[in-house]
Amino acid sequence: MFVDQARITIKAGDGGDGAVSFHREKYVAAGGPGGGDGGKGGDIVFQVDDNFSTLIDFRYKRKYVAQRGENGGARNCTGKSAPDLIIKVPRGTVIRETKTGRIMADLSTDEPQILAKGGKGGKGNIHFATSTRQIPRFAKPGFPGESYDVTLELKLLADVGLVGFPNVGKSTLISVVSAAKPKIANYHFTTLTPVLGMVRVAEEQSFVMADIPGLIEGASDGIGLGHDFLRHVERCRLILHVVDVSGSEGRDPIADYETIQGELKRFREDLADRPQIVVANKCDMAQPEQIARFRSYIEEKGLQCLEISAATTAGTAQLVQETAAMLQTLPPILQYEAQAPSQQELEEKAHGKFEIEVEDGIYYVHAPFLEPILRTVNMDDYSSLQYFQRVLRSSGIIDALEERGIAEGDTVDIMGFEFDFVP
Repeated sequence: MFVDQARITIKAGDGGDGAVSFHREKYVAAGGPGGGDGGKGGDIVFQVDDNFSTLIDFRYKRKYVAQRGENGGARNCTGKSAPDLIIKVPRGTVIRETKTGRIMADLSTDEPQILAKGGKGGKGNIHFATSTRQIPRFAKPGFPGESYDVTLELKLLADVGLVGFPNVGKSTLISVVSAAKPKIANYHFTTLTPVLGMVRVAEEQSFVMADIPGLIEGASDGIGLGHDFLRHVERCRLILHVVDVSGSEGRDPIADYETIQGELKRFREDLADRPQIVVANKCDMAQPEQIARFRSYIEEKGLQCLEISAATTAGTAQLVQETAAMLQTLPPILQYEAQAPSQQELEEKAHGKFEIEVEDGIYYVHAPFLEPILRTVNMDDYSSLQYFQRVLRSSGIIDALEERGIAEGDTVDIMGFEFDFVP
């Protein structure tokens, strides 16, 4: 099964928590704090693997979570960092953040891409000792790893794309000029998945050709198979528009050409203006008047029209040479640039996202980023509570409570932990 779209969730590993520990050794008085730092969480890394040709594996596994770092230990021992989680995808996979649609990475090269960074490890209590606070009974929790819902979209990397109505001879053509062996038969939609073929021009010159499944009128709106596979034309440097010039199925070749051009334009504005060669196929079945009429129409548009018969291979050698010559003048295959997160996303990530609800006089604060902090704060220790109060102030929670009209003595509930508000 050819699958070229998938949605998954990725979650980098959380950092390990810092340790609360004190140095104890015989004959050593007042050893002081000795809690070590937590280890870093694992990153989510995407890597191209040319052994993969579809995204079918992501239909069965939709959540990928990297390991968290180890917690810090006694005697100032740092926790072990977690290994990265490597996810392998086919070459040409474009990854977008599902929520915003921004492009996060284009996996077209062999360079690995880190899409979600693991959280840093928390600081152990050894870092919080001061001249006035010699016995810190708290440590910092590990930072959470980044998490995203992402959409994977495979866009084939091909120099040349064959487009045209079903049964115009695209599969026959790619089988003649390359080693590809697509299914060939005399009925519509014989080709149900894109087919790639390497076309050898000379000893050290070749290009990749893609047979895109047949398009029909309305393909850009989801009719037929075209809507599923038009995306694979987007990267092509050159389009070979194949037309049945003989009109063997009762259609007008000129109308066929204009219909497919319209579908390309509706799917993406610049596709119809992409460099192209119009291929008049099945010339062995056409009348000279039919060929002349079609050639005249295409040349009036300023386009090159080549006459071939894929079934008999007539004209295919010239087509390969003309295609290779035009490719020499065109820019390389399109690669998508990763887009930076918006300012709002950066601010939410920096300050932490939280919500406040008031019910029966109690201010409920929902702030998931505070969960690991609450886990490491010692509520019976004054300095630990001071640290927690600083976190509430720096994250903007106290300011938000005051904006909601909270007064001294009102109850605040943060994920089950209740206390009276003191300005």
